[in-house]
Amino acid sequence: MSPLNRDDIHRIFEMLDENGDGFVSHDELKRILERIGVQISLAELEALVGKRSLDLLDFVCFYDTVIKVNIGDQSVAGEEGNDVESDLAKAFKVYDLNGDGVISCDELQSVLSRLGMWDEHGRRDCKPMIDLYDTNSDGVLDFEEFKNMMAINNS
Repeated sequence: MSPLNRDDIHRIFEMLDENGDGFVSHDELKRILERIGVQISLAELEALVGKRSLDLLDFVCFYDTVIKVNIGDQSVAGEEGNDVESDLAKAFKVYDLNGDGVISCDELQSVLSRLGMWDEHGRRDCKPMIDLYDTNSDGVLDFEEFKNMMAINNS
């Protein structure tokens, strides 16, 4: 899992806060987790989060805790046969919808839309996001560029 900057975390918080009350409830958090394939009961989520709902500060703290745990796991995993690379390969496959070995703008937008992290009506293009890490300028991200993107966001 790659750390995000505070602006990204704030945007995610706003997207998760579906009813706009300034809090992310367990139900709202559970829905996004299910969208990305994580099955967790409300009881497990409540035990993990420790509160009925999270304000932005609580959400940032929760996110930071999850990142620290995952980064710690990754440093150990590197000694166990490169699990980090395996996790990155799995993440890459989530975005590479047609299995052609690259992530296109359409694929990135499709996945972000399914996760509820893309405003369909904003009429923005994913091209600037792709271009930022597209080192060979072919308009798509291959696995090495994806790994570099994740490494940059992880530092």
